[in-house]
This record gives sequence, structure tokens and C-alpha cells, in this order.
Amino acid sequence: MDIYFGQFLISDNKELLNIETVKSFLARSYWANKRPEEIIEKSISNSYCIGIYRERSQVGFARIITDDATTYWLCDVFIDEDYRGHGLGKKLLETITNSDRFKNMMGILGTKDAHGLYEQYYFEKDNERFMRRMPDFIRNM
Repeated sequence: MDIYFGQFLISDNKELLNIETVKSFLARSYWANKRPEEIIEKSISNSYCIGIYRERSQVGFARIITDDATTYWLCDVFIDEDYRGHGLGKKLLETITNSDRFKNMMGILGTKDAHGLYEQYYFEKDNERFMRRMPDFIRNM
């Protein structure tokens, strides 16, 4: 999948991923700052990943764990601090939640501070930190 959004490319091509950029961001995050680099590398290897790129620089990332039938876990979502405010996070979530692959699965994620963003894509609070998005076919009943 390659989607162009202005000057940005959103792609699931793992060959484009800059693993060092991903590790650097996760090292600064509240949720993965204690995660060893080898674990980050293994998690990327074993997950569906989407990157956002400007020219050849990686500016965004999302990792998705799924059984490809009923459920996906959306995690490690980031937009580089220098590129926030350009709609990239929204476009990334729109790409994921509207994709044929994920739209009919339940989506789950954890966040401390981005509830408002995820609610725009039909994720609902399940408690203070976790959110859930019901499959389109259930929400549209």
C-alpha cells in the first residue's frame, strides 16, 4: 500500500522503515522508553507496520498486531515532533481504520493522552487508558 498525502508517502513497505528512527522515537516515548532495542526490532519484524515518509526521511510510524480475522492492536504510533500539526496522525488513522484489512475487525489501543484523536475514528474509552473500536459491520447495524 502506498498512499500519497501532499508531500508525504504512507506505506506498509517494511523495506522503507528506518529502524533507527523508530527506536529513537520509542526511546523518548512514555510507553516504550524502557523497551530494549532488540525487542523493538523483533516487534517490528513480527508486526504489520506503516511508515510515513517525507522524501526519504521517516516522520511517522504505526505498528499493528492482528489475527487478521477478528482483532487488531494498534500500538507504537508516532509522528515526529517537527511534523505534528500537518494532519499526518489523522491521515494515518484514517488509512488504518478505513482499510479493507482492518475496518471489520475490533481495534484496541492504549493511550494516556490522545483519546480525542482516536475518538474521531470511533475508538471508545474502555477505561482510563484503553480504547476499543468495534468493527464497521457491528457499528453500522
